[in-house]
This record gives sequence, C-alpha cells and structure tokens, in this order.
Amino acid sequence: MTQPPNSTEAAEEERQQVEEEAKHGKGTWKHAAVHVATTIATPAAYAPLPFALASLGWPLGVSSLVGATLATWYSSLLIASLWKWDGKKHVTYRDLAQSIFGFWGYWSIAFFQQVASIGNNIAIQIAAGSSLKAVYKYYHKDGDLTLQHFVMFFGIFELFLSQLPDIHSLRWVNALCTFSTIGFAATTIGVTIYNGKKIDRNSISYSLDGSSSSKIFRAFNALGAIAFSFGDAMLPEIQNTVREPAKKNVYKGVSAAYGIIVLSYWQLAFTGYWAFGSQVEPYIVSSLTVPQWTIVMANIFAVVQISGCFQIYCRPTYAYFEERLLSSETATKHASLQNKLVRLVCTSMYMLLITVVAAAMPFFGDFVSICGAVGFTPLDFVFPAMAYLKARRRRHQNTKMYLSLLLLNFAIVAWFSAVAVLGCIGAVKFIVEDVKTYKFFHDM
Repeated sequence: MTQPPNSTEAAEEERQQVEEEAKHGKGTWKHAAVHVATTIATPAAYAPLPFALASLGWPLGVSSLVGATLATWYSSLLIASLWKWDGKKHVTYRDLAQSIFGFWGYWSIAFFQQVASIGNNIAIQIAAGSSLKAVYKYYHKDGDLTLQHFVMFFGIFELFLSQLPDIHSLRWVNALCTFSTIGFAATTIGVTIYNGKKIDRNSISYSLDGSSSSKIFRAFNALGAIAFSFGDAMLPEIQNTVREPAKKNVYKGVSAAYGIIVLSYWQLAFTGYWAFGSQVEPYIVSSLTVPQWTIVMANIFAVVQISGCFQIYCRPTYAYFEERLLSSETATKHASLQNKLVRLVCTSMYMLLITVVAAAMPFFGDFVSICGAVGFTPLDFVFPAMAYLKARRRRHQNTKMYLSLLLLNFAIVAWFSAVAVLGCIGAVKFIVEDVKTYKFFHDM
C-alpha cells in the first residue's frame, strides 16, 4: 500500500513550488509596463505613422490610428485575463494557444510569432543602421561607411545582448529603452513642429498623390504599417516574469504602457503629417533638416530604444531552438558551458540571417507593412478575440455581457482579418517594385 508523503517531503515540495514561482515571477507592474512599452512603442514602429497617415488622408488616417490603439489595448487585456484560465500556468503565447485551440493553435501561433519576430527585427536592423549612419554622417560628411556597415555593427551588439538568459534579465536595459522612447518622441515631435513652422505652409499638400490604383495600394500598405506599430506578440512571456497577482499587475502595466503610447504615437503621427503633408518620408527622422544636433540626438535615442525591442522579439525564436537542443538537466544550469555554447550558436545563426537580409534589402517601410499584416495582425487582434470567446464561453454563455463581447470580438476579428490580407497585398507589391528599382545591398 502506498504511504502518503510525510510532512518533511510535503514541506520540501511546497518549498520547491514557491521557488519555482519566484523564479518565474519576480517583476512588478512597473516592470510589466517597461517591457510592454519597450515591445510596442519603438521608433521603428511609430516613426512610419506620419507616412501612413499621408497614405490614408486625415479622416481615415486618424480613425484608423485611434481605432487600432483602442483595439490593441482591449486585446492585450483579453490576453492578460487568460492567465491560468484553466488552472494551469501557460508561460508562452504558444502554450496558451495550445491550451485553448489544441495542436493547430500551438503551431499557428508559433508560425505567426516567427514571422513577427523576424520581420520586426529586420525592420529594426534597417532603422538602427539608418540612424547610426545619420549620426556618422553628421560628424564625417565625406565618410566611406555605408548603411550595410552600420547594420552589421548593430547586429554584433545585439549578438552580445542575446547572451542574457531571459526577458527579466533585460529589465534594466528595457528601463533605459523606455526612457529613450520618451526622449525620442519628445525630441522628434519638437523638431518636427520646428521644421513645420520653418516651411512655407502654402507649399504643403495633404492630397493623396498618384493614380487610383497607386492610392489603393498605398492605403493597403498604410494599414499594415499601423498594425505593425502596435505589435505586441509577447504578452504571455512578459506576464510570466510578473509576480502574483499577475493579472492585476499586467492590467496596470499594459494601461501604463498605453499611456506612453498615446502620448508618443498620436502626437508624432499628427505633427509629422501636419508638418510635411504628403511628402513626409517613411521614416519621419529622414524628413527633418534643422537643427542638426537635435536630429542626431533623436537618432541616438532611436538606436538605444530599438536595441531593447530587438531582444524582446528574438526571444521566442531562441526559446524554440533551445527547448529542442538543450536537455532538461542542462536547461536548468544557466552557468553551464554547454548552455552558453548552444545559446551562442543559436543566437549567432539568427543574427547572421537577420543582418544579411536587412543589409541586402533595406526597404524599411515595406518590411514594416508586411510584418504588421502577416505577423502582428493575427497575434494582436484576431487571436486574442477568438481565444477569449472560446476559453470563457462556458462561464458567460447566454448572458448579456457574453453576447456583447461576442459581437465586439467578432467585429475585431472580421475587420483586422481584412486588414491583414489588404496590408499583405500592398506590402508585397511595393517590395517587388523596390527589388526592381534597387540593387541588392543598396546604400539607401
């Protein structure tokens, strides 16, 4: 007959459980806010927004931006509410999807996360390279270094940061990145207004240029760019680093992060479009001309901020390969040589791929749009609405609240599924055109 565990064994099991919980949940709501803000509010995400508005015009552009802000905030709260929805702890987006939708949920989220991760980090590499080149050219106007050199330099730096073991270990990096987000937004908004007042306002046009088909494809591309700007495909992974009560802490963290987002996104999008009209560049900093020192400062803020965002988005890829290459025994020994070597090999291969693609095809706006359409739209808009309805339907079935949520969530799924398709069409068209226009490894 099996004997029940004695008090010593029970106490040991309880102690191990507490240690496990503490290991995975040390962060406060402030840490959650920092991680979420770093993930979403990056210069690579909101610097293209004035160009997106210019492709849509004032009415449609403003309504699309405001609608996307509210929809992603709501969707983030839905994902946070599913923490331990079935009594079990799901520490990754893939695991959460599997617990609700089964096998296809796991692999579909794994696919979309990889698309979002790779596409986002290619766009970040291009943006970082462009900003570093701008700083270099300020001090060395006749310098010989090209965009590709700075993309490579940034890749080497990210390879170094990639050796940190997990997201929580990046908390101080991301705190600096959040400060840089505010610095970039404040500097760029101020300089944009300054430049806008220097320009003859009668020369600024807000009309949509080009043929009817060109306007349509630019609008599709803009919808993808707006979806990209709210990309947050890592919320369950972030929630796993937060102490209990994890739901309440992440609700507060997400809401605080969206306060930063509204202050930065909306002001930069509106002032950028106001200042330069339909002639605004895909990367707003490229439209700025004076004073030069403030533009250099904005570019430095941009590089610092997106260095942390890059790390957040590469973590699902690292985790995917490390789960398969590391034994369970090795995975628990973070200081082991084998662990470090496997991480170095995995991160080196990933960084090589991202750096080569970014250097070969530095089409920033196009990667932003296709990444937003194919990667972030399913993860940030479609899946949260569907997952919440399926996970909670038994609890709320036939209630007025459930029916209201059903209607709202289905509307979000339908609209943003259409945005994903249209954004992908627009982005692919412009990538094909750019490949025809520019040679590989073109110094943009």
